[in-house]
Amino acid sequence: MANITLGGNPATTVGNLPEKGTKAPDFKLTTTDLSDKTLADYSGSRLILNIFPSVDTGVCAQSVRTFNEKASSLENTKVLCISKDLPFAMARFCGAEGLDDVVNLSDYKTGDFGNTYGVAFKDSAFETLLSRSIVVVDTDGTIVHTEQVSETGEEPNYQAALDALN
Repeated sequence: MANITLGGNPATTVGNLPEKGTKAPDFKLTTTDLSDKTLADYSGSRLILNIFPSVDTGVCAQSVRTFNEKASSLENTKVLCISKDLPFAMARFCGAEGLDDVVNLSDYKTGDFGNTYGVAFKDSAFETLLSRSIVVVDTDGTIVHTEQVSETGEEPNYQAALDALN
């Protein structure tokens, strides 16, 4: 379990992020058009998994905007923005913001992603939502960088995620 904070208050997750150097666990998540995507659908691409509680919070929204801006200049790289938000909310947000260089995926159906990746809150006001985390995956499916943000209300280290792709 990761011991983190939410608004300065202690919180824990159901597990820990997968370790650097291991293969990224498979997942099945829902897109904004309600189709399902798995890790295999992104095979051969470098991936930044931008994991967060809800696009309807300021810091989460900013992380989507920041990675959208950075993604447009990265070759063979996809930014997957993953939360338990309903796909409609994700589509509404990105449509209103004009964000089209990120892929929105939802773990709302089963919560399996949050449990498998160890990022689901075990307790706190955000229980079962996904904690703010970054997982960077190379083209062969190997995890090259992870970050569990220690205070959920803070932004991730964007540069560290981008540097892991070099």
